[in-house]
Amino acid sequence: MEEGGLAAGKSTTAACDGWIVFEDEAGQSLTPPQARSWGRRGCTPVVRVRGRGSGRVSMAGMTCYKAGERSRLFYSVREYTGRKDQPKGCGWRDFRDLLIRARFQLGGPIVLVWDNVRLHLTKSLRAFIEANADWLTVLQLPTYAPDLNPQEGVWSLVKRDIGNLAAADLSQTTRAVERKLKMLQYKPEVINGCLAGTGLVLEA
Repeated sequence: MEEGGLAAGKSTTAACDGWIVFEDEAGQSLTPPQARSWGRRGCTPVVRVRGRGSGRVSMAGMTCYKAGERSRLFYSVREYTGRKDQPKGCGWRDFRDLLIRARFQLGGPIVLVWDNVRLHLTKSLRAFIEANADWLTVLQLPTYAPDLNPQEGVWSLVKRDIGNLAAADLSQTTRAVERKLKMLQYKPEVINGCLAGTGLVLEA
């Protein structure tokens, strides 16, 4: 890869007629995000939860677009409960495996668009990208530009859905996250709406 995240040479050629894939990560603890709920006027409903020191659910996701094709969503969910042998979040191998799965199921070249967080720039992940330049082109989003990433819209929908969930344990939160992501996989019109929300336009 060249400086700035642009792949060169044969990967630029491979990007033609490829899928535009936006990647991003998010996390969720046992404490639910704030959300709207039904309640009597002037009486804000309050749900009390016990979420301190309860671990974390890490999510990596990819929204995939191509003119004339149904939009797709791929994701990986990792649960961290605090045990010493557990990784605290997604690692470079999780991104690699997610890319390989997307490549296999999409069946075409991928133009990967993501931010420049440190994990995306690790030596191992850069080596994987360079070794697969015949089908993988990487572009970096501008710094501090989450509004340009439709995957952020997916996370917003997930967190809105679990905002009123008073989970008894982290596993219940994990199941709720996975259930919502699974539902979104079957709603390409919602995935399209996440792209539209960025103001970006997919051209044939």
